[in-house]
Amino acid sequence: MAPKRKNEMSLKEVIALITLLDDPDDQIFTQVKDRFMILGPPAIPHLETAWENSFDAIMQKRIESIIHDINFDAIKKGLKDWAKTDQDDLLKGILILSRYQYPDFDESKIKKQLHQIKQDVWLELHDDLTALEKVKIINHILFEVHNFSGNITNYHAPQNSFINNVLESKKGNPLMLSVVYSLICKELNIPVYGINLPQHFVLAYINDYTNLFDATHKTLSDNILFYINPFSKGLIFNQKDIDNFLKQLNLEPETKYYLPCSNVEIIKRCINNLVFSYEKLGYMDKVNELKQLESQI
Repeated sequence: MAPKRKNEMSLKEVIALITLLDDPDDQIFTQVKDRFMILGPPAIPHLETAWENSFDAIMQKRIESIIHDINFDAIKKGLKDWAKTDQDDLLKGILILSRYQYPDFDESKIKKQLHQIKQDVWLELHDDLTALEKVKIINHILFEVHNFSGNITNYHAPQNSFINNVLESKKGNPLMLSVVYSLICKELNIPVYGINLPQHFVLAYINDYTNLFDATHKTLSDNILFYINPFSKGLIFNQKDIDNFLKQLNLEPETKYYLPCSNVEIIKRCINNLVFSYEKLGYMDKVNELKQLESQI
């Protein structure tokens, strides 16, 4: 018989560990918890069943703590692996981060919702359209047919930063509305990319991506056709508008404020938005955990 691997899970062991969860000795609880952390996500359904069948408040609290830590550990590892090998897949990174607040959300439902929006746009597109005409179609489908809009009333709510909630409520912050917009564009091979502006997030329609990052500030207009503000229902604007925006913030017009950012930068911006949201709400445990997540990428 092959030796048992250290993270291999047997039902008998899980049951034995669960029976120890109400032990008053904190040292025993720590050992049990450490073992569950090694067993990882496959142990969660058994822990959830134990929680449902328990009438002991202390045991339930301990189970909740273990499930949270297992999920958090999986998200940390997931983001670290994504940044190393899968950062071209923005949706994957966004979904990993969404599991921080919504560990049980239905990933297939999100992909289905995005696919439906993409299909609705695709049906309106044809080869003879200009870049501006394509964007006007996307704007029509997203903001008039599907009724997406910026959450002005509750701008800093953490829900605005989780894609599953944004797709359900049709409301989001500038970053997550831009993410949804750019994911649709990517599926349709429309060259729209994120621009990580200070205090705002917008998109750019790229004319020539190959020469884009060799461009000086003065020649950006040769490579970027125009910018898009999804928070303002797809408002089209130009380089001078960014100049004026930066002037209002008393910032120098650095080239990075005009060029597409990486997907890693988008995830970091999303985490920073959540840190700000939870700080305002006083959830410092979440703030500390989110800063740990950011350190993984």
